[in-house]
Amino acid sequence: MPLAPANQSQLVRSSQKDEYYRTSLRNNANEAFQTLAGSKRWLDWRREIELLSDLAYYGLTTFSGYQTLGEEYVNIIQVDPTKRQIPSWARRGLFVFCHAYFPYLLGKVLVCLENELEGGQESRSGVGRRQAASGLWSLESWLRRWMLRAVGLLSESQRKACLPAVFVLQQSLTLLHRLHVALFYISGSFYHLSKRAAGISYLRVTGPNSDDGTIRSTYRLLGAVSLLQLLITVCLQLNNFRQRQRARQEWKLYRNLSPQRTQSLRSRVSRCILCLEERRHSTSTPCGHLFCWECITEWCNTKAECPLCREKFQPHRLVYLRNYS
Repeated sequence: MPLAPANQSQLVRSSQKDEYYRTSLRNNANEAFQTLAGSKRWLDWRREIELLSDLAYYGLTTFSGYQTLGEEYVNIIQVDPTKRQIPSWARRGLFVFCHAYFPYLLGKVLVCLENELEGGQESRSGVGRRQAASGLWSLESWLRRWMLRAVGLLSESQRKACLPAVFVLQQSLTLLHRLHVALFYISGSFYHLSKRAAGISYLRVTGPNSDDGTIRSTYRLLGAVSLLQLLITVCLQLNNFRQRQRARQEWKLYRNLSPQRTQSLRSRVSRCILCLEERRHSTSTPCGHLFCWECITEWCNTKAECPLCREKFQPHRLVYLRNYS
């Protein structure tokens, strides 16, 4: 029978089934390692165990030229851009690398870079202790040493400029993933970025489906709604970013005021630097800075740290100040 391109619902169900079996394999591997090596070593190597589990799953299926359990479940097969043959081992290897190893490596790099940029001298003094805890030959230890040398070449002003760039990059990766999913709903191909990079698409081996047109139309509508939602999210994040920049600038100006002017402008202190209005329902962070209850709780939903001094804390440590004017 003629093969037809797989529709969105088949690709989504296949991915969900693969995720189920990957999660099961990860859990079993974590449980076995924790039993054999103890909880402390398991916490140090948990992400590496999950990486090895993913590499084992895709190495025994996709890289070896077989269907994954999810693909077998919905009767679809991988094909190269010509739609006439299965992908070569190079394409399959590129997919496994981009899908399993690259997100792990990118996450490690961004976390190490952010820690080194935020840590400063304290980070440098603690490198030896962290290396001893994680092992001198581990990837994380090597990345920390490499990041330490790279950050050491930057001046203090350059580090402060790079730190927001790292945060923007982390947020951009999430938005890029959401954009790619929305485009998949519209086009019906490449559910994962890794498959788009490797040029791997799918054909279904079942007979013709009379509902295929309806399914594709429904997913196109879902894709359009997803794009609209993504646009609104980006606008809100940009507005939030501008408000935080104005708050930081106002705080710097206030901090540089002379004591006489500070005393004369005491009434301005009661303003919340997040909303730039008079503080309502004053709430204190563990470091002692005051904000509106609504402003600081909304801030903590995105980043659990003080907007002024950047001290990290858990949201439950916020203190609502009653009868405080």
